[in-house]
Amino acid sequence: MQTILRSKSREVVIDTDGPVLIIGESINPTRRKKLVETLSNHDFEFAIQLGKSQIDAGADILDVNVGFPGVDDAALLPETVKAIQEALDVPLCIDSPNPKAIEAALKVIDGRCLINSVNGEEKSLEAILPLAKEYDAAVIGLVMDDDGITHDPEKRFKIAEKILERAVKLGIKEEDVVIDPLAMAVSADPNACLVTLETIKLVHDRLGLNITQGASNISFGLPNRDYLNMAHMVLSIWNGLTCPIANPNKITTMVRAADLIRAKDDFAMRFVEHYQSQQADESGK
Repeated sequence: MQTILRSKSREVVIDTDGPVLIIGESINPTRRKKLVETLSNHDFEFAIQLGKSQIDAGADILDVNVGFPGVDDAALLPETVKAIQEALDVPLCIDSPNPKAIEAALKVIDGRCLINSVNGEEKSLEAILPLAKEYDAAVIGLVMDDDGITHDPEKRFKIAEKILERAVKLGIKEEDVVIDPLAMAVSADPNACLVTLETIKLVHDRLGLNITQGASNISFGLPNRDYLNMAHMVLSIWNGLTCPIANPNKITTMVRAADLIRAKDDFAMRFVEHYQSQQADESGK
């Protein structure tokens, strides 16, 4: 199953049979005071710097989120998207809970993007899926619905199935639905990661769709978060994760290693290329 995204001149293919691609998470104001300050002033240079550093570190796609208290994201999100696309040639993932902001960004996007996200709630399905259809965008389906977040993998799978069915009924191709199985904090629920991993496996085995998730959610509130995140990420990749939303500076080496071990990197080309890139960066410091 292939989900195809495009920027001005680049095409990126998220492929269930291919290597893992990384959606860079860092253009997000959460816990980034400087990004809030610069975006508030309609200064996009710092956002562009964050984007470039993620691309250099291995990101294939950039998630763009401008949400912070008091923001008019329906105005700011398309401005940010335009500024980033003028500076960087990479497909984007448009990230907002506000359908008006999503539509405003879709109107100015150059290429074919990924929408983050729709979920199983009726109001979400009715607001987001028509936008994905109208603007020919792929869409992330988050496995929660009007009853909230279930801790039963089979029920999460049923929500994924519902999102897919509604999307296809509307004329969206099944390969343009990417499922997010919901990664929750293991500090709050010892079974949280097991539920997510089983949901990934069910979606992979029964629907064959591409799968994403937030890479750092599971370790909230715990020490040594990077190690926890990487352990969960490797297990997720083994079960079918294809495009995590993460900080590439922290996970690209692990992703390249996982791809090599899974025979998704012929002759270790991507693994060695990434290593050489790191060595060049180190020598240039």
